[in-house]
Amino acid sequence: MEITQQCVVALTWVLKDTLGEELDVLDEPVEFFVGGNDLLARVEEALQGHTNGAQLDLHLEPEEAFGEFDEELLFLEPLVLFPKDIEEGMSFEGTALPAGVSPEATREGLYTVSQIYPEHVVLDGNHPLAGIALRLHLEVHGVRQASEEEIARGSAGTGFFQVHAQAPGSSNIH
Repeated sequence: MEITQQCVVALTWVLKDTLGEELDVLDEPVEFFVGGNDLLARVEEALQGHTNGAQLDLHLEPEEAFGEFDEELLFLEPLVLFPKDIEEGMSFEGTALPAGVSPEATREGLYTVSQIYPEHVVLDGNHPLAGIALRLHLEVHGVRQASEEEIARGSAGTGFFQVHAQAPGSSNIH
């Protein structure tokens, strides 16, 4: 079966920056819905017409991936507003930001603690890969018809590099 809109594709990948540093590896195939919210538009476009066993190498500029880095999504906040066990790399859902955080920090999305100073915390609302050109090696391990539920949801349940609030030290971004 060829990859088309509204099908499900099982992928593995290796993601690197343009210097060749490995950023993420997906060793076991994961299913993604094509034509919904699971994959970046540029990735979906490249997959069209391919079949099981295909291997693709993509170069993604920031605007094709996670956007340019936006300095307006950086917020310097008082350290006292945060839990005592706060660490760099911790993430907060926008809806779970502590009371007293700048109202300019939207309550949508995810914020990562990028730096901690004696009196302040820097919250970063950018995607961790914003502003970075990426190299992506994809391998197709299966293609199938999407179910009616997947089509209605616009997802097979896994989004491409969805970032979730996680404990410090956790490195999975898919």
